[in-house]
Amino acid sequence: MATTTDPTLTTRSIVTARAESFGRIFLHGGTVVALIVLVVFFFAMRPDVFLTFTNVKNILYQVSILAIIAGAQTIVMVVGDFDLSVGATSALAGAVAASMMINGVPVTVAVAVAILVGLLVGLVNGLLIAYVNLSAFVATLATMTSVVGLAYLVTAGTTLFNLPPEFNSMGQGKLFEIPIPVYIAIVISLLLWFVLRFTTMGRRWYATGGNVEVSRLSGINVRRARLIAFTAAGAISALGGVLLAARLGSASAVQGSDNMMFSVAAVFLGMTVVRSGAANLGGTMVGVAIIGVMSNGLNILGVNAYVQQVVTGLIIIAAVTLSSLRHRER
Repeated sequence: MATTTDPTLTTRSIVTARAESFGRIFLHGGTVVALIVLVVFFFAMRPDVFLTFTNVKNILYQVSILAIIAGAQTIVMVVGDFDLSVGATSALAGAVAASMMINGVPVTVAVAVAILVGLLVGLVNGLLIAYVNLSAFVATLATMTSVVGLAYLVTAGTTLFNLPPEFNSMGQGKLFEIPIPVYIAIVISLLLWFVLRFTTMGRRWYATGGNVEVSRLSGINVRRARLIAFTAAGAISALGGVLLAARLGSASAVQGSDNMMFSVAAVFLGMTVVRSGAANLGGTMVGVAIIGVMSNGLNILGVNAYVQQVVTGLIIIAAVTLSSLRHRER
């Protein structure tokens, strides 16, 4: 006896399959799609301004410091942790460098000491988390609070001005009409990508973030890997803070405080770019681009700063949600 197929059920199956397929595409490539949509939207709204060379250069300039700090956050999140102190560390580093230079210390020495300060902050984070077994949230929250206090002590609660011109040129100078911080951000990003992708330490970081117990049983010194990750993040965040001080020509205890929040958002956005759903530098840079394009576009459209803050919060929620869905899919 011949059987007949209900055309209504067939149509429903096709629609369901297409919906599931679209859902997978959005889940796997939603971040890239979001970036393209933002670019197209703001270009459609202000075609005379948005994609001009000057404005694209401004976007790159605006996100260069965030790209460096988000790179530092990526390392920590690769090993399965996160660092709430990266923004405070960058502010302290900028304050230390500025204070030393105002007191006559040579620029190179002041910058080196500032990066060393960031490295020490990261080292403390790593010791507390890897060896004292504090949670990353508790340890870096405590460190952030202490570091902010140190930054206020260094600056005496004021903004430090009158920095040497050779120092300011690090953040304000240009090469082929492109600001120097953009080149530095590209170099740092490429170095971090190489370390994460091709070195033994990078593979150990990813293994640790994937499964701590399996990594330990396979012979990886998990504690050392986490310690090195936090230490490197502290030093890189400090470099970002030094460049920010050079770009602004000043330093304060709260300078770049939003970079912690934005760096976490960028990493979460980037997690949806790769199939594994893990933190990755390429995805983080896409997340940084989304934040930069959104901020620049809203400014061009004259959107209220408070509204921008609400939108930023919604983007962070969307990033975390997409990352969570990706992990469930795995």
